[in-house]
Amino acid sequence: MGFNDGSNSRSSDYPSETSPLISRTTIEAVTPSNGIGPEAPLSNGTFETSRDPFTQGKTPTVDESALERQESQDTIKTRQKQYEGLPEVKKNLKYIFPAVAIGIFLSAADQTIIVSSYGKIGSELNALSSTSWIATAYFLTLTSFQPLYGKLSDIFGRKPCLLFGYTIFGLGCLGCGLAKDITQLVAARAFAGIGGGAMTTVVSIVMSDICTLRERGQWQGYINIIYAAGAGAGAPLGGVAADYIGWRWAFLAQVPMCAMAFIAVACALNLPQREASQSIEWRKKLRRIDFFGAATIIAAVFTLLLGFDAGSNDSWTSPIAIGSLVGSLSLWILFLVVEKKVAIEPIAPGRIIFNRTMVACYACNFFSQAGWLSTLFYVPLYFQAIDHITATGAGIRLLPSVLFSVSGSLFAGYYMRRTGKFYWLTVIAYAGLVLGLIGIFLSSSAVINSSVGIIVGMCIGGFGNGNGITTTLIGLIANASHEDQAVATACSYLFRSLGSTFGVAMSATVANYVLREDLSSRLPALGLPEDQAVEIAERVRESLAYLKHLDPKIREVVVQCFAKSTNAAFGLQVILVFGAAVATWGIREEALSK
Repeated sequence: MGFNDGSNSRSSDYPSETSPLISRTTIEAVTPSNGIGPEAPLSNGTFETSRDPFTQGKTPTVDESALERQESQDTIKTRQKQYEGLPEVKKNLKYIFPAVAIGIFLSAADQTIIVSSYGKIGSELNALSSTSWIATAYFLTLTSFQPLYGKLSDIFGRKPCLLFGYTIFGLGCLGCGLAKDITQLVAARAFAGIGGGAMTTVVSIVMSDICTLRERGQWQGYINIIYAAGAGAGAPLGGVAADYIGWRWAFLAQVPMCAMAFIAVACALNLPQREASQSIEWRKKLRRIDFFGAATIIAAVFTLLLGFDAGSNDSWTSPIAIGSLVGSLSLWILFLVVEKKVAIEPIAPGRIIFNRTMVACYACNFFSQAGWLSTLFYVPLYFQAIDHITATGAGIRLLPSVLFSVSGSLFAGYYMRRTGKFYWLTVIAYAGLVLGLIGIFLSSSAVINSSVGIIVGMCIGGFGNGNGITTTLIGLIANASHEDQAVATACSYLFRSLGSTFGVAMSATVANYVLREDLSSRLPALGLPEDQAVEIAERVRESLAYLKHLDPKIREVVVQCFAKSTNAAFGLQVILVFGAAVATWGIREEALSK
């Protein structure tokens, strides 16, 4: 990505390191005199344009043209050299970090509350085979709105977007607690995901605004400590709620915590304002956002998941399955066309997505989260269905892996700050993730049935994943230009969420298909009438509680079928994380001294 000669260069919209997915027309330079980061006014008011092939040839609107300026190449180099975060704001990190930490804790707790209690939820709502939608609906909207928050936070400010996220997430949790059936619950989770996108992405952008690149890994480690505390608390609390007071309280209890996060951020977070951005009318600001691209990706992912669900629960030749999968393919093609030809400021710019090192990092994010998140989703189900433990017990068994995950992230941050390197640590991290998931696969009835083996595998995988998520984030930022650092970060969250959605959906597809086929073949072999065998197969796929009412001989066979289906899901997850390990070889080392 070179710079044209300052005399005749023109620019399409180029994001900045603190303004993800937004035009450089609203970016200001850092100078030694102003004492603040890129949100201070420019000293010379000049801007330069890019030669991005994905935006080349697009004519900016009158409003956008009025905002564009020329900037000399020397000024750009000076700004890059002098960029040191926001030193004035950094002085207040002791107040800012605890404020944003509440939302981080809440976001982490929400995810593990679900994985430890969704078996109970599905059983009570008689929709166990559809419970994967509780997670995928959330990740669907999270995936689509995370990159938009990069733009929205630049246009309207980091703080308003974060407060908006807390509000929407809180209302979504309230809806989950009041849901009467699986459809209402899934809809409420999708609504909560809109807010959840801000709770993670905007906080990451704020920390990148304030901190220098070399410090960023260390602060990511601190964030991961809070995240691990939330995840560690959420797992047993979700189980306790499901076992003793009702799973609805796992959602309702998050509403007052959202209010606490809202108040804390409203009082503590104050960042410099951009004068240029403030002068633009909000309607003109909104026209710069790629809503069409976001809507297209939502539709593409939804139809893909719908096709997987219909195929695994009904038939792969059903009209819904075929129509959804064909429609999804068409929508993905449309999304690429929109991003390349239509969107003025695309949520997934080609210069970012198709950069070699960034592609490798994004592939690591996608495949690792696809495998790891779906493992977290299916391990508690295995413990409850095969080991016959409570949701509380399943949540407690997740705690060691959570602790190892945060330890891995902290180690990565310390290692990178001390050595300034990340490549080989990334390779080893994802090799460890593969090793851990192989251990889970072998210990979940493939070779032996060992809860200890599964927990050990979770710890090894958690440590590797904690390392890898941190090193790939820093690798992306280090390999991006200063103008593209924030857009690269936002796209990282996009691929993580896409991977999570894809992994959980694919694992559910495999598990449901294997369970359905195994039950249909083994139950009739017990001498049961065909109609009774069909009824049992349907009932056990709706509720784990139904196992208690079965004859011991039949129950043993059904439990074996559950073990085989979850083991098949673990096998798929090994393949997914192996993709992340392969992708690490495409990453390029870059010094972290800038």
